[in-house]
Amino acid sequence: MKLYHNLSKISFLKKSYAFKFLFVAFIGIHIPLIGILFFVLFFDNTISPTSILIFSLIMTLLATFVTLVVLKQLIDPIAIASKSLDEYRNDRKLSVLPTEYTDEAGLLMCNIQESIYEAESFINEKQDLIYMLSHDLKNFAGNPQGLANLIISENPSDSVKNLAGLICESTNLQFRYIDNFIKLLNEHDQVAKINQEIRTIAFPGILPFINEQVEQRLLDKNIKLSLSLELVEAKLRIEEGLLIQVLVNLISNAIKFSYFDSEIKVRIYFEKEKLIITVIDKGVGFDKNQIDELFKKFTKMSRLGTAKESSTGIGLYLCKKIIERNKGELTAGSEGKNKGAEFKIVFDV
Repeated sequence: MKLYHNLSKISFLKKSYAFKFLFVAFIGIHIPLIGILFFVLFFDNTISPTSILIFSLIMTLLATFVTLVVLKQLIDPIAIASKSLDEYRNDRKLSVLPTEYTDEAGLLMCNIQESIYEAESFINEKQDLIYMLSHDLKNFAGNPQGLANLIISENPSDSVKNLAGLICESTNLQFRYIDNFIKLLNEHDQVAKINQEIRTIAFPGILPFINEQVEQRLLDKNIKLSLSLELVEAKLRIEEGLLIQVLVNLISNAIKFSYFDSEIKVRIYFEKEKLIITVIDKGVGFDKNQIDELFKKFTKMSRLGTAKESSTGIGLYLCKKIIERNKGELTAGSEGKNKGAEFKIVFDV
């Protein structure tokens, strides 16, 4: 940046990045010519042509080397701007770029700096809206629960008490769904800031949390969940809570598109130095040309489940983003309609 800064002080170079390159290249091209002129004019006139040729080659190589070194330094503003953009995209790190320069490189740094801060401001505003939405949704869901608890406190008949209990249970599920949904939305923006250090995930410890969140859905459709755990733990770069949310979402998606009295198989295993998690159902499936559409935000493939369950259309999109940001891969496959589906997570270990 020092060379770029010094050249920006020269009036005719101040507003043009291209002129800076041309100026350096012009000087570099003429260094050999200037050297040859001095050599011929100020040294013995009996110098042989061979000596002049050798001197010219040496000066040309030296000038080329110096010019390339100087041009490389002149690229520093572009390299710094690129590094700042990458650091923000990958780590949400805010860099401070110089914005006082008026040439093309200076405008690029200024635009990147403004774009980074605008993106950060937008994300922060979005987070505030998410928290407000979460709070308001919980209030709406809490009103029926409060009334149900009030009914139970009045010692009603058993039938009324059972109905009030069902209302409480339903609202508890709504609270859990809201928490999970808001957490997924939140993680979509915050996952880049996660300290992606290697963690030890103990799978026997997370299975109960997964079962707890999908148990009622399984019972509603009389679906059997078969878990095949072929390892105890693995060292991954994803947080345990995030992995649980992704698996719950994938299993819930499988339940939604599975038929009554069917089976869903979840397998966790090692293969060729990779940790693989598969979720396989025997449900409605999809055509192979629809795979890319599955993972799009608000996909056109948002459809009712086999029991008319609705969908937000963003669950798989968020799952894929979370897995990819944590150095993994999420893919989907199906043999066709009514032939089931398989979702596979792969982590390098």
